[in-house]
Amino acid sequence: MASAGATSGSGSDGGGSGQDRSSYHHNAKITFDIKTKSVEQTLVPLVHQITTLVNAKEKPLRSERALNALVRVGQAVNMAVDRFVRVGEAIALENPEIQQEMCVACHEAKIADVQMTDEQTTDETARSIAEKTAMVRAARQLLSAISRVLILADRVVIKQLIGTKDKVSVTLKKIECCTNFAEFVQIFSQFGNEMVQLAHASGGRQNDLKSERSRAQVGVARSVLEKSTMLLLTAAKTYLRHHDNQLAKQIRDAVVKQMNSALDLIHHVVSDGDSSSGGSGGSSSGFLIQPVAAFKAIKELEDQAETVRVTLVNSTIEQSLLAACDVVMETIQDFTDSAYTNHEDRELILMLCERLRHEIDQLSSPMATQMKSLDTAILKTKEACRTLKKQLVNTTMDHASNLFRLNEDEVLINDMRMASSGSTQGNMQLVDEVIQQFESHAEQLREVCKLLRHVSSTESLLIWSAHMESTIKSHAPQVPRMKMIMFINRTMIVVRIRMAIVFSETWVNHVNDLSILVKDVSDVCLGKTDKQVYLSLPKPGEQAKIAKAGLEVKLITSELDAEADRWVEPENEIVRRAKNMSCMAFSIYLFTRGEGPLKNTRDLFVQAGYFAEEGTKLYKTAREFSKQVPQSSHKTELMCMLDSVPSYCQHLNFTVRSQTVGKAATFNKVVDQIIQNTKDLMNAIAKLVTSCYVCATKVCVCARVCMCFYVCVCVRACVAVVLLLVLLVRWRINKGGMVFLSVFISPSLSLRLSISLSLSLFLFLALSLSDLEV
Repeated sequence: MASAGATSGSGSDGGGSGQDRSSYHHNAKITFDIKTKSVEQTLVPLVHQITTLVNAKEKPLRSERALNALVRVGQAVNMAVDRFVRVGEAIALENPEIQQEMCVACHEAKIADVQMTDEQTTDETARSIAEKTAMVRAARQLLSAISRVLILADRVVIKQLIGTKDKVSVTLKKIECCTNFAEFVQIFSQFGNEMVQLAHASGGRQNDLKSERSRAQVGVARSVLEKSTMLLLTAAKTYLRHHDNQLAKQIRDAVVKQMNSALDLIHHVVSDGDSSSGGSGGSSSGFLIQPVAAFKAIKELEDQAETVRVTLVNSTIEQSLLAACDVVMETIQDFTDSAYTNHEDRELILMLCERLRHEIDQLSSPMATQMKSLDTAILKTKEACRTLKKQLVNTTMDHASNLFRLNEDEVLINDMRMASSGSTQGNMQLVDEVIQQFESHAEQLREVCKLLRHVSSTESLLIWSAHMESTIKSHAPQVPRMKMIMFINRTMIVVRIRMAIVFSETWVNHVNDLSILVKDVSDVCLGKTDKQVYLSLPKPGEQAKIAKAGLEVKLITSELDAEADRWVEPENEIVRRAKNMSCMAFSIYLFTRGEGPLKNTRDLFVQAGYFAEEGTKLYKTAREFSKQVPQSSHKTELMCMLDSVPSYCQHLNFTVRSQTVGKAATFNKVVDQIIQNTKDLMNAIAKLVTSCYVCATKVCVCARVCMCFYVCVCVRACVAVVLLLVLLVRWRINKGGMVFLSVFISPSLSLRLSISLSLSLFLFLALSLSDLEV
C-alpha cells in the first residue's frame, strides 16, 4: 500500500480541497491497517494501473497507440473492480457479521470506478486543474474502497483460524477433564486431527503476516503446541492411571497451561495484529511483554545521539540522552550481576559503561554546541556504544560455549534416572542431590537465554530468545517431578520408563534448540546473514510444506502409541512391531525439523525402506492373529484393515526405489510421496492395531466364554446319561429297592424310567441356564 500512497499523491501538486486531504488521510489509515502480504500484493497491480490512468491526465497523448493502451488499462481496472465487488458481495452473503460493512465498501468501489471511467473519457484537450483533482480524488476513493473490501475478507480468514483454535481449546479442556482411558484415546485422536488443521491454518497466516515480530510470535506458539503434544499424551495417560498422584497431576496441568498460553498467543496476534501491545489479560501476556533488551536500549541511545546533529543540545535533549543512558545501564546489570559472568568480563563491562556515560556527559555539555565539537562527541558516543555491544556479545558467547562444552544435560538426566531407579535402593538423599545439580544447571541455561535476549539485534531472535527462557523455566521443574514419580511409585514400571524417555528427550531437544539459537545470534552479530539451505531441499520456503507433513506424521505416531499402550500384554508381537514403526516414523518427523539421526534425504530413503519392511512384517503377524478370531463383524473389519496394508507398503517401497534427478524432483519425492506414504501407512497401522485390540478383548473373550459354556453343557449331558444308566441298573438289581421308587404308587417300569429321565433333564437344564446367565 506504499504504492497506493504514492499514487494518491501524484496529483496533489495541482491543488485539492479539504475533502481530498481527508480522503488521503483515510487512505493512509487503511494502509496502516493492512497487516498481511496477500492483501498488499493483491493491491499492487491495481495501484499500478490506476497510477497509469492518473499520470495520463498530466501529459498530452498524441499517438493512437498510446490512447488504445490507455483504454485497455481502463478496461482492466473496470474488470478488476468488478471481480473484487462480486467476490466481496459473495463473502458478505456467507458472513452476516460483516455484511453491512462489506456492502458499503462494494458500493463505494462501484461509485469510484464509475467516476474514474467518467474522468478518463473526458476530452483530452481540456485538462484543467479541477479535472486532474477529480481524477486523483476518484483514484483515492477507489483504492480506499477496494482496500476495505480486502481487509474485510481478511477478517473472515481470521475468523476461520480463530474458530479452528477454539476447537483445539475445547478438546484440550475435554482432555483435562477426562477420567476414562478409553474415552481419552478417542478424544486425543480428535485432538490430533484438530491440531493438524490448526497447524495448516496458523502456518499459512504466519507466512502471510508482514510484521517480523508477529511472524516470530506465531512461530513460537506453533512450536510450543507441536512439542507439547507428546508431553500431553504421556502426562495425561500417567495421571489417568494414577489419579491419587499429585506430581502426575502437576505435570499434566503444567503442560495444559503452556498449550493454553500458546493458543492465546495465536488468538492475540491474528486478531489484534499489533503484537507489540500488551496482552488482553490472558496467559499469553508473558510472550508479548518483555523487558527492554540491551541492544535495543543502545540502539535508541545511538538514535538520540544522531538527533543532536539537527536539534543541537538543549535541556530537553540533555534529559533524553541521560534517560536513554540510564536505561542502557539498567539492562547491563543482567550481565554484571550474573553469578556466571567471570571477573574479567564484569570489570571490562563496567569500565566500558563508565566510558559511555562519560561520552554522553561530553555530548550533553554546553561546550559541545559548536558543530565540530558536536560531530566529534557524536562519533565518540557511537564508538563507545559499538565497543560495549561487542563486549556484551563476547561475554554471552563465552558463557554459552563454556556451558555447552561441559555437556552436562545427558549426564544429569542419567544420574537422576539411576538415582530414582531400583539400582541404588531408592536413596532419597542421592535423588535430592542430583535434582539440585539439575536445577542449578537449568538456572545457568536460563541465564544464557537472558543474555541472548539482550544481544539479539532482530525482532525474530529477540522473540525466540525470550521464548527459550520461558520454555526452560516452565519445563525444568517437570523433569525432577518425573524422577520423583519414578522414585515414589515402584509399581509404575512401564509408565515411568515412558515418562522418563519422553521428558528427557524433550529436555535434550530444548537444549539443542538453544544451541542453534546461540549460533543464529552469533551469525547475525558477525554479519553472517546467509542461512543454510535445509538439508538437501531446494528452497527455504518449502520447509513450511515439509514441516506440515511431518507434523501430521508425528500426530499419527502419538495416536499409534496410545493404541499400543492399551494392550495388557506389552510384549505382544503386534504391539512390539507397532512401536518399532512408531519410532521409525518419529525419526522421519525429526528429519522434517532438521533434527534427529537422519541427516540427509539418502538416510530418509533408507529409513522409509525399513519402515515399509516392518509394516509388511506387522501385516503377516496380524494375518496369523486373524486366523484365531471367530467369524464376526469385528473380524470382517479386521480383514478390511489388513487388506489395505500391503498396498501402502508396496507403494512406499516403489517410491523409495524410484530414481530422481535434481533438487526439485528430490523434494517432490520427499514431501509429496515419501512422507505422504509414510503418513498413510501409519494411519492404516493405527487402525489395524485398534481393530486387533478390539478382536483380542471382545470377540476372542466371547468365543472362549461360549466354548466353556458348550463344554459344560456336554459334560452335564453326559452326567445325566450316566445317572440314568445307574438308575436303570439299580432298578434291575434291587427290584424297586431304590429310595426314590418308594414314593411312587405305580410300579410299572415305563413310569419309573420317565420320572428318572425327567428329573435328570430338569437338573441338567437348571444348571445350564444358571451358567448361561452368568
